[in-house]
Amino acid sequence: MNIVIITGASSGIGLEFAVKMDSGFHNIDEFWLVARKEDKLKKAAKLLSHRTRLFPMDITDSAQLDILEDAVIEQNAAVRMLINCAGYGLMGNFSDQDMEAALGMIRLNCMALTELTHRMLPYMRRNSRIIQLASAAAFLPQPDFAVYAASKSYVLSFSRALRRELKPFGIWVTSVCPGPVDTPFFDIAEQGGSMLAIKKLVMVSAEKVVEQALRDSYYRREMSVCSLPVKGMQLLSKILPHRVILDVMNLMKKG
Repeated sequence: MNIVIITGASSGIGLEFAVKMDSGFHNIDEFWLVARKEDKLKKAAKLLSHRTRLFPMDITDSAQLDILEDAVIEQNAAVRMLINCAGYGLMGNFSDQDMEAALGMIRLNCMALTELTHRMLPYMRRNSRIIQLASAAAFLPQPDFAVYAASKSYVLSFSRALRRELKPFGIWVTSVCPGPVDTPFFDIAEQGGSMLAIKKLVMVSAEKVVEQALRDSYYRREMSVCSLPVKGMQLLSKILPHRVILDVMNLMKKG
């Protein structure tokens, strides 16, 4: 049985992946949707024509990941795509943030993604895909978004290295690095601060991000960067010292 596993599948980009792939991936037998809230997962499943299997769980808990891995073994499933979308961010000065919430970002954005990827690799075949949701925040440090940006920098670095390791086995890893996306993400993120106004001007839809990510994954590209402004930021982060960019961002914030 061929399956797709999507974390963070109850809303936002994760849900958009499920909806977008439902109509075009006819070689997939089941979509396995993973998120914390069962009621939202049930609503998501109703949008799909594929058979679905729901896993309401906290993926930062290794014992709960045991349940997911055991299901893969019991169903003799081949994981054709693993799409790690689960994650959250918090804006605001680091010294003012709740430490448990800040550490939670690291546990979910980094540790859970790493553990789940490691667990699923034995069940992947040649020409399988891994899509890791990083962020344009991974391109450089971001004051007032410090932990989140650092966590996504980890995702990007880890995924690029993993891609090299898995290339001989025909398993392809794509890191998705969107800028601001119009999803419920900011309902949580802006509880302790707000993003620069210019970022709101370059916000894109989840649909556009997912379309680009699936296209880039199909063509075995290392990264998926959606929209010209974000591609411009990626280029600037390569050619300019980060301190210069951060100084400009600080001036924009004050303005």
